[in-house]
Amino acid sequence: MKSLYLLLILLLTNCVFAQLDRSQRPAAAAAQKINIPASQVFTTANGITVILSENHKIPKVSIELSLGNTPRLEGSKAGLSNFAGSLLMSGTATRSKDQLDREIDFIGASLSAGSSSMYLSCLTKHLDKGLDLMTDVLYNANFPESEVERIRKQNMSGLQSTKADAGEMATNATLAVNFPGHPLGEIMTEATLQNITREDLIQYYKSTFTPQGSYLVVVGDINRAQTEAIVTRYFAAWQGGPVYQSDLGKGQFDKGNRVVFVKKPGAVQSVVYVTFPIDIRAGHKDQLALNVLNGILGGGGFGTRLMQNLREDKAFTYGCYSSLNITENGSWMSAGGNFKNAVTDSAITEILKEFAGIIEAQVTDEELSLTKNNMAGGFARSLERPQTVARFALNTIKQKLAPDYYQNYLQQLEAITKEDVLRVAQQYFTAKNCHIVVVGNEEILPKLLVFDTDGKIEKLDAFGAAIKETKSADISADQLIEAYAMAITGTASKKALLKKVKTLKSYSRQSEMSSDQIPFVLTSTDYFWDGAKEASKMEMPGMVLQKSYYDGKTGFTFSMQGGREDLKAEEIAAKQKASGFIPELNYKANGMSYEIKGIENINGEECYVLYTNDGLAENYDYYNVQSFMKVRSTNIRKMGEEIVETTTSYTDYKEVDGFKFAHSFSLSVGKMTLNGLVKRIDVNPKLVMTEEF
Repeated sequence: MKSLYLLLILLLTNCVFAQLDRSQRPAAAAAQKINIPASQVFTTANGITVILSENHKIPKVSIELSLGNTPRLEGSKAGLSNFAGSLLMSGTATRSKDQLDREIDFIGASLSAGSSSMYLSCLTKHLDKGLDLMTDVLYNANFPESEVERIRKQNMSGLQSTKADAGEMATNATLAVNFPGHPLGEIMTEATLQNITREDLIQYYKSTFTPQGSYLVVVGDINRAQTEAIVTRYFAAWQGGPVYQSDLGKGQFDKGNRVVFVKKPGAVQSVVYVTFPIDIRAGHKDQLALNVLNGILGGGGFGTRLMQNLREDKAFTYGCYSSLNITENGSWMSAGGNFKNAVTDSAITEILKEFAGIIEAQVTDEELSLTKNNMAGGFARSLERPQTVARFALNTIKQKLAPDYYQNYLQQLEAITKEDVLRVAQQYFTAKNCHIVVVGNEEILPKLLVFDTDGKIEKLDAFGAAIKETKSADISADQLIEAYAMAITGTASKKALLKKVKTLKSYSRQSEMSSDQIPFVLTSTDYFWDGAKEASKMEMPGMVLQKSYYDGKTGFTFSMQGGREDLKAEEIAAKQKASGFIPELNYKANGMSYEIKGIENINGEECYVLYTNDGLAENYDYYNVQSFMKVRSTNIRKMGEEIVETTTSYTDYKEVDGFKFAHSFSLSVGKMTLNGLVKRIDVNPKLVMTEEF
């Protein structure tokens, strides 16, 4: 009997397979309308639009407040809104920052705030307490002076890090060239940060955090009646002036391609973004087709045109991507990646070629199908999050979408054709009116001229501001060195200078270094003795993190990660070229390669630029043209396949026993910035130094 059943199964199986034509792909099922639960919406008397999305699966509620204002131009105080947003959680009239943090932690809640939003998430049983904390911040934020200065210093450290981050520099330049005279194109700098006062922050808070035009999105284990009750209890008394609204403009649409260059000395690769603004806003009828276009061009993984061309075919990069940024305040397109100096110009050629190609001809059926399938899958996965439904409701209202836009999303996506993609490409894209942003080494500049329609290259700084060409120096490198040494020693002639330098036999300097990225203070101690010998040590409480020792002929470095390593011959040779209390005075005698590069503006100060190369690293030192004091030093060193850039800024020079020392400094390496304060300097102490110091 079993064999009979088996034979029957085999016969039926063969019949089924015999009827299938495996040479033809089965037709995809038609996209279905999605059953997304409708959010409940109501408006309060003071102008708040409340959006409720019930979800009773877990006993948790989240509340997001989104203000209705448009960004403002901030001019000489660029960064004001972000500065204010980062201070909202720094204390209120009734709670200090520490008290606020403790009470949030006690109920296991999450409470955050930004320049135009606030967010609370907590268990349903703690909702009243959570809202008490949220509205205390909303109504009573008091911007304590100590916190203002702490966040100012934190931002300053971040700005220092930006100067070593080619990606951030490229992003700043992209926004600046696409949106001049627009809030999107305003970038915080050290100068604008210093211009912002506590009064500015308070005024921004009072004028921006107003109920009119705001949205309160409530998601989770709460019903309509409960929502109305908490809104009445906690938000009905909220008062404020009219919401700020303005026409922000569309961006900078140039005629012809424009090359914008940001200098990053010593870089062995360039960051390239080919970019342009798009005359469209979030919610536009063409947005979905443009998203499909971007997915095909470079926004959808390894199978995109940019990746297949510049990575798989040309091997120019590990990754070349495109990004389509469609917002309510301005929109833009960018494509690019990181490329070695030797192929930077070739990479730009290929990116422009891909822009032109997608404008000139229809995409393939396979490209269109793959991209739409990826987008459909991402949309389906997003529905697993309760917040998604509420976000859909918010977008529908703010962007004036059709009431059933998201229910019909998959059907709309499926309906997009090759003709639609070509139409939006030809309407919104360009290969001839682009901003070509390049961050890298100046050695590549001659190869970039061909891409600029006018045959000239615009130079920007790390924050997207135009910079003037480096001025020619009016003194020689040796004259600069002598002037600097006399400023340090307080002497007026070379003879007096050399005599005084000889009187300094040794010194020790102890500093405290801190960073928002580490929870403790570091102690740094530097030693100098016998004209050329030096040592340094950095410690945390109870532990030596790193130290170095050099006796003029041999030495070593030590770190917790790598242990002890003796100095190599080339490292010793490099140190010998930069030895002495004022190393610059010995450059010529010690065989250092050095030259004066001109005059540059550093944070509003005109500075002479002295370039050195010791065989291992390039160094750029900046000296104020009036005082001749050193204000900054940037060291660029190749370590393996990586380029490590270290920038040290010096301020607050004070005299100690007839010699001037900087008493405040900041040290930036990549994303890490340490701020240092000199606590003690001893001139000519009796030092007995050994390797075990």
